[in-house]
Amino acid sequence: MGEKFLSPRSDLIFKLLFGNEHSVEILTDFLKSVLRLPVSDYDEVTIVDPYLLREYDGDKLGILDVKLKTKSKRTIDIEIQVKPAPEFKERVVFYSAKMIAEQVGAGEDYSLIKQVISIIITDYTLIPESPRYHNHYTLYSPETHSEFTDLIEVNTLELSKLPDDEDGTKLWNWMKFLNARSREELDMIAERSPEVKKAIVKLLELSNDERTRMLYESRQKMEWDNVAREMEARLDERYVIAKNALNKKLPVEDISEITGLSRQQIETLSGGNA
Repeated sequence: MGEKFLSPRSDLIFKLLFGNEHSVEILTDFLKSVLRLPVSDYDEVTIVDPYLLREYDGDKLGILDVKLKTKSKRTIDIEIQVKPAPEFKERVVFYSAKMIAEQVGAGEDYSLIKQVISIIITDYTLIPESPRYHNHYTLYSPETHSEFTDLIEVNTLELSKLPDDEDGTKLWNWMKFLNARSREELDMIAERSPEVKKAIVKLLELSNDERTRMLYESRQKMEWDNVAREMEARLDERYVIAKNALNKKLPVEDISEITGLSRQQIETLSGGNA
């Protein structure tokens, strides 16, 4: 019961669970719990290249976690974001625009454009204005309560808002799976949902695969190293600010309040003479 498993919130594990041709059944079950598409649209779900096309030299390259097309040629992007990122909402809009633009070549009819849908899963609160863990957005007028178009649709799924008690939806089971921290939680969800059980079986297979675990641990180490470098850079920046403040004869107490450094740390910059 205490068996360890790799976190499905890792972008690597998430892609292995949902982002290849062997995962289409699992992916389809997940999509049905989130989206309001016609049932027939799921008859053909095709995983496609996650790289968004560049339109010109120097254009930003977009890389999606999972990208797919449905029977009606809708394009769906699924991304998981564990930690807050600068300008994340802007990035979602940019990727949506890229998925629209890559559908129409020069001189082609705009009527060829098919809906693009983003499913954004976060392990933090992305929409503080709403208590809901699933929010659904299109281009919409708040004044007239009318929809301009649904060609761009964004669905946000926030794990931080998931209630402990089930709410009767299939989506709750999927969210509980993604948020699971123990084998007991996985066993509980497997009993509740045959659809999610398939994903749990796949997750445990991946967790027992030596190569996958090595890739996962390598990715984790890279992320920890990045965090360490960011923390070191921020500390260096605070030391520079503190040194400049000492040169201006500001009191140590004020410098500490400004930088968050301790008195001892500040005094090391002045040779103990602060």
